[in-house]
Amino acid sequence: MTSTTDTHGNDAGTNTLKITLGSWADLQKEAQAIRYDVFVIEQNIPAELEWDDMDAQCLHAVAYDATGAALGTGRLLPDGHIGRMAVRKSARGLGVGAAILQSLMQQARQRGDQAVKLNAQISAEPFYSANGYSRDGEVFEEAGIPHISMTHQFF
Repeated sequence: MTSTTDTHGNDAGTNTLKITLGSWADLQKEAQAIRYDVFVIEQNIPAELEWDDMDAQCLHAVAYDATGAALGTGRLLPDGHIGRMAVRKSARGLGVGAAILQSLMQQARQRGDQAVKLNAQISAEPFYSANGYSRDGEVFEEAGIPHISMTHQFF
């Protein structure tokens, strides 16, 4: 079962985004294509590190523009972690990532999670900080890329 939320464009005048939430079975085609382009092609992460058994257990989000093109994705794990946040290069800086993140955070809050956690690439730390996340720990490497654990407390 999927659900869709409309979010309005940002101050730069972008078109309306549609955030669709659903299972891996419902959103795999779009989410997998975005993650492949961003992580495997753009960031050179080995494909075998990108796909895991958790996808089937997660709530996924995919953002679509007014034409129906899939622009970004992310997932909420059962333990309250948000991960696999990816936005196509052509859609970065347009509020797509923030809309996906806020949708996943809202779902976590609605199901009663006290906090959400994520492992952010160091280059994305300012984005997550601007969305209410705080650094939690020291820098570590994941797939050859420096990361930092971050947490957002709801209560």
